[in-house]
Parts: sequence; structure tokens; C-alpha cells
Amino acid sequence: MLLIDCPFCGRRPELEFSYGGEAHIDRPANPSDLSDEEWNAYLNLRTNAKGPHAERWRHTHGCARFFNALRDTRTDQFLATYQVGEPAPQVAGARQ
Repeated sequence: MLLIDCPFCGRRPELEFSYGGEAHIDRPANPSDLSDEEWNAYLNLRTNAKGPHAERWRHTHGCARFFNALRDTRTDQFLATYQVGEPAPQVAGARQ
């Protein structure tokens, strides 16, 4: 079983968590000013990296808090977890 380090609760089984998408995506300040193409890009276009990738997770069956993680999509290995609002830790090969 895959274990994930919640920054608030510690290491827990993956079944306690929910994936929340790519991390570090800022909502547009004025969405109504965007063209349909720009709004579509914000909603749907993601990095989909092969290798280290910053993701948002939620400890659904624990503290219920969101946090970010760097996960290698090739191996499913979690390289680091960190609180929302913090910069991604420096990990070799990770996209920042």
C-alpha cells in the first residue's frame, strides 16, 4: 500500500486521501475578462508531466486539510509534501 506523508498528521495510507489536481494554479483575477479560449485553458489545460509533478491532495479521512505534494508520475513515489502557500521544495528533476 502506498503511504502519503500528510504535513499535519504524518504518514497515512493512500486510501485516506483524495487527489485534487495540479498544484500552483492561480485563479484569474477577473475571469469575466478572459476569452473563451483563455477560460478553457485555465479550466482544462494541465502540465501532465512525466516525472516529478506538483499536485494538490486532501487528507479526506483525517484532518480534511489540503496540502501539496511532489510525486513522480513514472513511479508513483511521493518525493515531498508541503503546506499550501509554501513554495515547492527543491527536488532534482522537478518542474517548479
